[in-house]
Amino acid sequence: MNSISPNLNVMIKASEKASKILIRDFGEVEKLQVSKKGPKDFVTNADLKTEKILIEELKKAKPHFSIISEENGVENNKDKKNTWIIDPIDGTINFLHGIPHFAISIALKSNDEIVSGLIYDPIKNEMFYAEKDNGAFFNNHRIRVSKKSELNNCLFVTGEKVTNNIDLIYRKSGCASLDMAYVASGRYDGYFQNNLNLWDIAAGIVLVKEAGGIINQIDLSVNTNIKIIASSADINSKLLEKLNNF
Repeated sequence: MNSISPNLNVMIKASEKASKILIRDFGEVEKLQVSKKGPKDFVTNADLKTEKILIEELKKAKPHFSIISEENGVENNKDKKNTWIIDPIDGTINFLHGIPHFAISIALKSNDEIVSGLIYDPIKNEMFYAEKDNGAFFNNHRIRVSKKSELNNCLFVTGEKVTNNIDLIYRKSGCASLDMAYVASGRYDGYFQNNLNLWDIAAGIVLVKEAGGIINQIDLSVNTNIKIIASSADINSKLLEKLNNF
């Protein structure tokens, strides 16, 4: 197993603890699909419960770190240079409809740079993580971005309603964090999307970079309305040309 920092170890343990509740709740969501009321309120509570567990576990280890989370917003603590960025259920709509494609996402921003990131798919038991200058990993195995060099051989992913003809083969998955994790691991060749939140993509930023990929410049002081284009270095210039009006 590769060497991991104490901060990343805290992130792993927090996600594993929260995932136990999440897996159980997902089982209940699947049952609620056939009810008249539907699972919406239940899912909102699952989101809040998962976030509460994550924050509690992270605070136990680092009580002075600041926090940005999807449900609670910004919590400025004594240590404003280090900030946990949390999305308890990225892919909430998938979760809501009983589709097993969602993830817990945790990142650590230090001095305006994402230095650690973790994306955990509890249903598939797939954990992606990375630390600055220490590589990117999937279930303890080193990962790299795709080596493909021709766009017509590539598969891309987006959450966009693509209105213009971009002439790319792409899919929509409904989970931004896993989209980026899949780019980092070479499952997808690139990812592009507008109007994202920081907690959607923070962990994926360091994952893609540490896996050898390229991401457009992102202002980490902004929490919403973020545009991202991520891919391998081999196809990045060609992809940017295709997405010129994106």
